[in-house]
Amino acid sequence: MEISKELDKLLKQVEKPARYIGGEINAVIKDPQQVRYRFGFAFPDTYEIGMSYMGMQILYHILNKEADIYCERVFAPAMDMEKLMRNNGMELFTLETKTPLKELDFLGFTLQYELSFTNLLNMLSLAKIPLLAEERDDSFPIILAGGPCAYNPEPLAEIVDAFLIGDGEELLPQVVKMKEDEQTKEDYLKAICKLPGVYVPRFYEPVYDENGTIKEIVKTYEGAPDRIERALIADLDKAFFPEEPIVPLIEVVHDRAVVETFRGCTRGCRFCQAGMIYRPVREREPETIKEIVKHQLDNTGHEELSLLSLSTSDYSRFEELALDLMAMCKEQNVSLSLPSLRLDSFFFNVLQEIQGYKKSGLTFAPEAGSQRLRDVINKGITEEDIYGAVRQALELGWSNVKLYFMIGLPTETYEDLDGIAEIARKIKAINYEVKGRKGGRFNVTVSVSNFVPKAHTPFQWEAQDTEESFFKKHDYLTKQLTMKGVTFNYHDTEVSALEAVFARGDRRVSRALIRAFELGCKFDGWSEHFRGGLWKQAFSETGIDPAFYTTRARSYDEILPWDRIDCYVTREFLIQENEKAKAETTTQDCRKGCAGCGMNRKANCMPEVNQ
Repeated sequence: MEISKELDKLLKQVEKPARYIGGEINAVIKDPQQVRYRFGFAFPDTYEIGMSYMGMQILYHILNKEADIYCERVFAPAMDMEKLMRNNGMELFTLETKTPLKELDFLGFTLQYELSFTNLLNMLSLAKIPLLAEERDDSFPIILAGGPCAYNPEPLAEIVDAFLIGDGEELLPQVVKMKEDEQTKEDYLKAICKLPGVYVPRFYEPVYDENGTIKEIVKTYEGAPDRIERALIADLDKAFFPEEPIVPLIEVVHDRAVVETFRGCTRGCRFCQAGMIYRPVREREPETIKEIVKHQLDNTGHEELSLLSLSTSDYSRFEELALDLMAMCKEQNVSLSLPSLRLDSFFFNVLQEIQGYKKSGLTFAPEAGSQRLRDVINKGITEEDIYGAVRQALELGWSNVKLYFMIGLPTETYEDLDGIAEIARKIKAINYEVKGRKGGRFNVTVSVSNFVPKAHTPFQWEAQDTEESFFKKHDYLTKQLTMKGVTFNYHDTEVSALEAVFARGDRRVSRALIRAFELGCKFDGWSEHFRGGLWKQAFSETGIDPAFYTTRARSYDEILPWDRIDCYVTREFLIQENEKAKAETTTQDCRKGCAGCGMNRKANCMPEVNQ
């Protein structure tokens, strides 16, 4: 079947045909006959979400800079398109050349969130590629996966051939170019497993104890490393960043120019996986950032610029950079978005300088309702910080405040939940003090997510709340927050429990994953598509008890499924942080002094601060 001709017929019947046609500005066109390696970069969600992910743009352009590699994109088709494809026998294809995926040499998935795993299976199924690695012979593409979820690769260990752990900018091209003509998949995997950052699951076999925990993880190939060290870009300033990103043909979730100012975080929140696995902080120079911005705006026509990092205002020269970028944006009639800001006086000084900054909504993430619990999670902000920032914001003209909290955190009590409602009440009172009776409309939005323990964090040993407990807490908060001018919303409990299964799952949970997919589960992160009943059926039919992975606390001496993966933050440090959480004591931001996480064995932490 020639896909291009058949595709034209299907596009007239789907909601957003531009998801499937390619041909965008700055997309790369090569002659497939003139390259040695063909790579499909697969994002297991729709085009609008995948095209908002800057990691894809970075790796797409890095691979395509190599003359002998052609990297093309593929996304999960929406429900309407998938139905037509299956009814017409059309296989999943690349955007650039409409090539069926099984004709590629490599198919690389990015794993940004656990609830995309069924989409990965669905994309393989649509491509007529067997789901299990052991069922794919050398005629099929090598299946790779990377991203934050690869730090616990075990739930996908029987599906993916090799995982890339850590920064991919240098590792991915190296992995692709090590493939030799006529080389068997087994020999190729034996070659790449020696690279730092490459985990080949078939070379490790978990052995289980009678109680279901892991007894040991046995190596099945002697040449495989004992531990897989993550790949690390030491100098982010010299690392590639796209100046000609692809401009989507339709509106996507983040439709704007984006520049990564720095990678990593120093704050050490104990629930946060990103804060651990992306250490150390590595910054780009202000001049490098401004040069990238200039070229991106020239090459895309975007009308908005956003800065990308875990905490934008933690950039060491934030004020200088923000003001320079605002001047650049003003000149080109482009708006500047500053997400992930820490709301302190420093931030407001910048905003006062930036005349005309759109004062729509201000976002705070206290995470916990009491100072005690904020100390447990090492959040590092006080009520004075919160209320002082709110007062300044209201005086500068803001009229909406969004508050983000997490419930189900270790040691949480109902007094901590009362604190959430108290913060909302006090913010309303401050608004009244500042603006008086005729201050106009003012709204506080309280959003609550459910705690999900993650691998490589101090809370990786902790139990998740039961679903019943989450339901009770949601009901309690709904009553507490029933007040004029306050909007309350919370995350789905079943979804959070499922996320926890795969966040800390071992190799056995892949049975339930595959069965859930066979029963019809996909797009699990979309509330309108999530089917909790089918997931319960899948767990039941495959003999998997979700509670073993969710509500069960682990001991420090238990072997964890991801123990072979070394993110460079030591187990000893994570245990120390967990103990400090129990003692309700904090650890200082490592910009103020080394906390001893172990990262400095492998990298020069914060050179611009330490010089």
